[in-house]
Amino acid sequence: MPTVSFGNHICQLQDGETVLDGLLRHGIPVAHACKAGSCGSCMLRAISGGIPESAQAGLKDSWRAQGCFLPCVCHPISDLTLAEPGVGARVDARIASVRLLSADVIRVHLAPEREFEYRPGQYLTLFASPTLARSYSIASLPSDGFMELHVRRTRNGLMSGWLFGEARPRDAVQLQGPLGDCFYTCGNEDQPLLLAGTGTGLAPLYGVLRDALSSGHRGPIMLFHGALGPEGLYLGDELRSLSSRYPNFTYTPTTDPIDRVVAAQVPKTTGYRAFLCGDPAVVQLLKRKIFLAGAAMREIHSDSFLPAIL
Repeated sequence: MPTVSFGNHICQLQDGETVLDGLLRHGIPVAHACKAGSCGSCMLRAISGGIPESAQAGLKDSWRAQGCFLPCVCHPISDLTLAEPGVGARVDARIASVRLLSADVIRVHLAPEREFEYRPGQYLTLFASPTLARSYSIASLPSDGFMELHVRRTRNGLMSGWLFGEARPRDAVQLQGPLGDCFYTCGNEDQPLLLAGTGTGLAPLYGVLRDALSSGHRGPIMLFHGALGPEGLYLGDELRSLSSRYPNFTYTPTTDPIDRVVAAQVPKTTGYRAFLCGDPAVVQLLKRKIFLAGAAMREIHSDSFLPAIL
């Protein structure tokens, strides 16, 4: 079985074991969250040894060129010597502010200490420490002068617990990313846009919406935000204010099943571009229904939120 070296630690992987699981089994601290190759929080760099291309899927070309890979989905083909991602992969930042949006959702503003290029709606990985990292979608525009995240308090959540209870302005953090293709692109300004999400899946949709409006999108933009109860429908006042300023934008909050609400208001989606975010099961259901209602699969962009696995 392959042997993995990381710092002063050496471990031998078991048959079929991923690099991340092997490191954790040996008590070697590595930041991680979804353990499914989605969030990118566990990314490491191979100094020597062979890694399969599948372990680099979705990473930036510059990261792949440095040997960066996702250990949570890596079954190595030889012994590996590993290191942290290295210069350029992470950006130092400070917390600018933390404010409540609802009883269990906060708005976190971040101030990177050097340029961090992104598209509104993409996601980044926030590091509170070398071993505590979680991925969040970006709700801000680059022109805002800060980066905005929406964070829901989760039971026993290490990152959300820190952000809700301990984080203060000027606290140092690190950012890695961005990743994801859930962002607005210009070029078809009359195309109807359908934005639908649940919970803090609103964060990337809010970024996509504001980006489209600031870019002069002329076609209708319909945003649906679903929650289990009224308390989960945050940012309502801001979204209603935007709908009053932009005649082509409509906002529909709902506590009913969001797929049914979308289907009732948009029974045919031919020609639409769709952005879907939030709970993975809901995103998959919406994707299937919107595709069957006429939207081309290439026009459906989605990011779902996978729970952290500790």
